[in-house]
Amino acid sequence: MRGYQHGIHGKSRDMCPFTHPTTRQAWINGWREGRGDNWDGLTGTAGIHRLNELHAVG
Repeated sequence: MRGYQHGIHGKSRDMCPFTHPTTRQAWINGWREGRGDNWDGLTGTAGIHRLNELHAVG
């Protein structure tokens, strides 16, 4: 979830605070989803709906 939030706001994946490989990979996967949604224009209200969907699943 936090990786996604960084990605949707256009922040760098270098900001990942985790070093444990599994946790880091989960954060990066979320970041990639967020960046993709950012590039697709899912910001503002659309981005909030997407966050709610991801939160319900995760």
